Amino acid sequence: MSELMKTYIELEGFSATEAHSAEEAESVLPSADWDLVVLDLNLPGMDGFEFLQRLRKSSTVPVMIVSARDEDEDVVMALGIGADEYLTKPFSPRTLAARARALIRRNKGYARREEGKVERFGLYELDLDSGVLMRGKDRVPLSAKEFSVLAYLVGAKGKPRSPEEIFEAVWDRKYGDVTAVGVYIQRLRRKIEENPAAPAHIITERGFGYRFCAGLGPDPGDGAP
Repeated sequence: MSELMKTYIELEGFSATEAHSAEEAESVLPSADWDLVVLDLNLPGMDGFEFLQRLRKSSTVPVMIVSARDEDEDVVMALGIGADEYLTKPFSPRTLAARARALIRRNKGYARREEGKVERFGLYELDLDSGVLMRGKDRVPLSAKEFSVLAYLVGAKGKPRSPEEIFEAVWDRKYGDVTAVGVYIQRLRRKIEENPAAPAHIITERGFGYRFCAGLGPDPGDGAP
């Protein structure tokens, strides 16, 4: 299966390397600046969840999960610990290759869209060119999808955006599981809010969606988180 996926990914114009275990993948990753990791969950030795958690401590490379595990709990957990896409088996290799290209394109596209532009809010600076979020001199690690969601909300200039609008813009699909948006909002709040239960930057506007606030906090009367 991995050989077939590798073949179709290469037909899309990319070079690809196989690793048949998480341990092998960890030894391969330092060898290049990767654009995407395609990850199965059921692996010999260390499983995909543990590998992803370890990877996210040092890398923001986009990660696409491919798995026969289609339970909501598995999908939510994968997204919650840093996956950017979840593709359930069975799927055609052509579909995988198309999703891989779209994920890489979106990841690079958000950085190019506002080339050279830096957005400042609170204690943070978001570099839309490099895809880097800084808090003072410290870098805040963001996955590709987290960066895309944050950049989209920042780009809305204080206007609320519905989960459906965020999903269509960031996931590049009109239909799908929009609950993934809420998962990423919570992940971002844990990383940029002093108190995620009372967010100052990503505000919930009941009946409308989410609004980004560049100041120190929501105005009185704003919707609850």
